[in-house]
Amino acid sequence: MADINGDKKKFWFTLDNAAKIFPGQNSNTWSNSFRVCFELKEKVEPDILKQALSDIMPRFPCYNVRIRRGFFWYYLEENKNIPEVMPDIKNPCYRVKFNENGRFLFKVYYHGNRVAVDFYHVLTDGCGGKIFLSTLIARYLELKHGVNIPASRSVLDINEKCSDAELEDSFGKNADSKAKFDRRDKYVYHANGVRMPYHTVNITSGIIPFEALHKITKSYGVTVTEFLAALMLKVLIDKQNTESRKKRKREVSIQIPVDLRRAFGSHTLRNFTICMRVKVDPNKGDYSFGELLTQVKYQLRLANDPKEHNMMITANMGIERNPIVRGMPLFIKNAGVAISFFFTAEQTTSSLITNLGSVDIPDEMKPYVEKFIFMPAPGKLNAARCGVATCNNNLVVTFSNSFAENDIERAFFTSLVKMGLHVKIESNRE
Repeated sequence: MADINGDKKKFWFTLDNAAKIFPGQNSNTWSNSFRVCFELKEKVEPDILKQALSDIMPRFPCYNVRIRRGFFWYYLEENKNIPEVMPDIKNPCYRVKFNENGRFLFKVYYHGNRVAVDFYHVLTDGCGGKIFLSTLIARYLELKHGVNIPASRSVLDINEKCSDAELEDSFGKNADSKAKFDRRDKYVYHANGVRMPYHTVNITSGIIPFEALHKITKSYGVTVTEFLAALMLKVLIDKQNTESRKKRKREVSIQIPVDLRRAFGSHTLRNFTICMRVKVDPNKGDYSFGELLTQVKYQLRLANDPKEHNMMITANMGIERNPIVRGMPLFIKNAGVAISFFFTAEQTTSSLITNLGSVDIPDEMKPYVEKFIFMPAPGKLNAARCGVATCNNNLVVTFSNSFAENDIERAFFTSLVKMGLHVKIESNRE
């Protein structure tokens, strides 16, 4: 890696372990992207937003890059272009094309009182995206209103230089487990539906008062993530029962990304997330919601352990460190990734729930902010994937669905309403 903080020297760095799989999956039909979005209480002024973006970019050199193709690996190199802000589009997380958008791997959009950033997953995960967008909005508010917004867990001081800790590949640094990870998994249930044209997506968000939902989850003795995952399992089990008359059903599995920064003391702005799964087999009998909560609670807590995580990331790093794999030309690696993705990946997950948790913005920002939205890219096999984030006591559950039907979202939010929660629905569906 070249000197990131050097004034003249062009810098470059290798993709982190998680990022290495994404270029090989990028195709005419699918890109692995995600969206983070702030909704403000006032209309966004594009010129000020553009200035704010220009002001914060030196603080994020790991995003001020373009992707380059080497003989053995892709790598990221300093991008001398200037990022733009653009009017928002109806179908976010659109396909990433490396030679467009000034060759940047993120896009900043505005519409009305909304500012959104679509990130290609090569750059970072939801945590990094949250910090970038929060810092952007903090700078925007400083420029527009003259307020002084201090740094926080979600807002960086743009007068500081990016640290080595923020730029590290935390996968490689921490992968030292001696245990063997069993990768075998079953193919699971996938909801049926009418697929829309590629790179179009139906978005449905439910805005829920966080304290009200937290009171319910606390009464069950589970976390918000565990509660929502169990509810998703229930919705998909019921859907499979209505779709299939076969006596033997397929397992239902929910993929749950877990941020590893706290467990390993990492401050990286790059990817440092690993995916866990919770699953049930409907052939064992009917599950009540309470039983699903118990299944999710104990499966997730047993697996959500630093030693288990280390075993998984070490296994992933083992592929990258293998001398045979390292010596393969990039086109062979890409073919291997594409084949592996086709036969595994979503084949072993029915859906995904990714909870970004609390977006801890400084008190000085709160009067200007309505809510924060986190949206994963729609899946190829997963009918509806779900992103969750909480800000200003608004918990927002957002479904990205590549199918025309909305029965999964409807059943999910209807269940919450029946529990006594107020759910405000917003959608791009016509």
